[in-house]
Amino acid sequence: MNDLLERRQRFFGADSSYAEADIVIVGLPMDLTSSWRSGARHGPSRIRDVSYSLEDYSPVLDLCLSSVRAVDIGDVVLPLGNVEGSLEAIMEVISEIVGDGKIPFALGGEHLVTLPCITAVAQTLKDMAIVHLDAHADFRHRYAGQKLSHATVLRRASEIVGVDNLYQIGIRSGTAEEFRFANSDACPSRIAGCLPEAVAETLSIIGDLPCYVTLDIDVVDPAFAPGTGSPEPGGCSSLEILEAVRLLGQCNIVGFDLVEVAPPWDCSDITSLLAAKIVREMLLRVSAYQK
Repeated sequence: MNDLLERRQRFFGADSSYAEADIVIVGLPMDLTSSWRSGARHGPSRIRDVSYSLEDYSPVLDLCLSSVRAVDIGDVVLPLGNVEGSLEAIMEVISEIVGDGKIPFALGGEHLVTLPCITAVAQTLKDMAIVHLDAHADFRHRYAGQKLSHATVLRRASEIVGVDNLYQIGIRSGTAEEFRFANSDACPSRIAGCLPEAVAETLSIIGDLPCYVTLDIDVVDPAFAPGTGSPEPGGCSSLEILEAVRLLGQCNIVGFDLVEVAPPWDCSDITSLLAAKIVREMLLRVSAYQK
C-alpha cells in the first residue's frame, strides 16, 4: 500500500503506528467531476493543517485524542484527470485498510470518492446502512451524461447496499425526479427534520446495523461553512452538525468520510476548522464506543 500513498502533514493526534491503530485516516484529494466550484482536492491537506489549532480534549465528550488509537497514512496518489483510475486507487487502499480490521476515516475531495470507500467496506459485510448528511440528494442516474459523478454518487452507492439501507439527512436541493423518488414508497429512508433530531430518529431505526457515514460539509449552512463547491442556503449550524456527529458516533461505525471542503472558497479557514472539529469529535466518539 505504501507505493499508493503520499505522506504530508498528519491530522492532529493521529500518531499511532499503523499496526496498533483502530482507525486509519486517509486523504482522497480528487476533484474531477465538480460541476461548479473546484478546489476540493485541497481539502485533506488544509483540514490537517488547521487541526493543530484544536485542543486534544473535547469538553463536551470529556475525552482526549491521546486515548484514540488512530494513524494518518497520508493521501492516496491519484492519476490526474483519470476518474476511473482514481476510484480504483482509492478502492485498493480502503480495501487494504478494511482487510486489516481497521475503520477508514477518509478526507475528501469531491463526493464521488465516497463510492469506492463504500464499495470496499460493503464487500466485507452481509448488510450495511449508509447515513448520508448533505444539502444535495446526489441521487441522479446520470449527470452531464456520466454515471460516475459527485451528483450520482449516492445513486451508485444505493445500488450496492440497497435503497432501503440509505438514510439521507439534511437534503434541501435536488431535481424534481430525485424528490419524487424520495417521497415514494420505493425510498422509505429519507429522514426529514432538524439535523440532530433526524439523526436520533435514524439511529433508532438502524440500531446495531453496521453503518457507513458520509458527510458533505455543505449540509451546513454556508454562513458557517462557505468553503465548498456547491453551497446551499438553509442548512444547519455548526453547533447542530457537531451535535449530530456526536450522536452518529454512538452507532456501529464501519467507515466515515467528510467531503467537499474547498479551501480556495473558504473565509478565514472557518470551513476547514469546522471539518477538523467534526473529525476530532467523530474520532473520539467512535474510539470510545469501540472499547
